[in-house]
Amino acid sequence: MNLYRAAGLGLIALTLTVAVQAQNIWKWRDADGRVQVSDRPPAASVPDSAIIQRPAGANAQRPLPSVAATPAAAASGAQRGETELDAKKRKLAAEKIAADQVAQQAAKEKQAAQKADTCRRARNDLAAVDGGMRIARANEKGEREFLDDNGRAAEAQRLRQLVADNCQ
Repeated sequence: MNLYRAAGLGLIALTLTVAVQAQNIWKWRDADGRVQVSDRPPAASVPDSAIIQRPAGANAQRPLPSVAATPAAAASGAQRGETELDAKKRKLAAEKIAADQVAQQAAKEKQAAQKADTCRRARNDLAAVDGGMRIARANEKGEREFLDDNGRAAEAQRLRQLVADNCQ
């Protein structure tokens, strides 16, 4: 008995679903005489006498056509779309220019920071050389060797040039 009851409820549910879907169907004949079926009302160019079926809840009159449905409105919409597209292109170009300027500014700041760091290091090393501290370097074999007087003079000259180039 439950099987028959479940089958009956399923059949009722299916019928209601089909009935609900059928309520939103429009049928009309187009200019060529062909029957058109849609869930949306026909275009404004279709006369009311050509409409075969309306949705159950629809008024006798179709809704007024939207502004974009007319050719003049479609043309102005296309022009508006072009201007919106142009506006988007201009906005993207402006954003790209701004991003490039930010990148250039960041590069300048990075270069200035590197220059300041080089200046600081060169001044500290020059103070060590001029102060008489022993300066050791690793040679090509990786051994530590100390600078003699000629090496100290050459190193002092190199550091003075770095200070002159980087410290302003």
